[in-house]
Amino acid sequence: MKEGGSMAQYLVAIHHPDGYDPAVSEDEAMERDIDVLNGEMIAAGVRLFAGGLSPARKARSLRAQPKGEVLITDGPYLETKEHIGGFWILEAASLDEALEWGRKAVIACRAPVEVRAFL
Repeated sequence: MKEGGSMAQYLVAIHHPDGYDPAVSEDEAMERDIDVLNGEMIAAGVRLFAGGLSPARKARSLRAQPKGEVLITDGPYLETKEHIGGFWILEAASLDEALEWGRKAVIACRAPVEVRAFL
């Protein structure tokens, strides 16, 4: 923990359009920028976890049914035009600090980013 205060955890989520294909959309420069950002996060001691997600079309959704049954269907739970493509879990001193990392993520990932605090 950093000196002088408590730390909070934040989700920094990258949003990709439906049908996003990393093989087509991500070039070496983008991969390098993301690697540099990960290195900065690690060096600053804020990164707890980072991960990319498989395409939303490969998701499986589970829904409770009557009599305690669970229905499993192919595809994402929500039908939207964007899906989370990857994320970081950061530990930061403030929302402002988390937003600074989010700004860097927008630039490195060339995609919209959402920053949310964990409860």
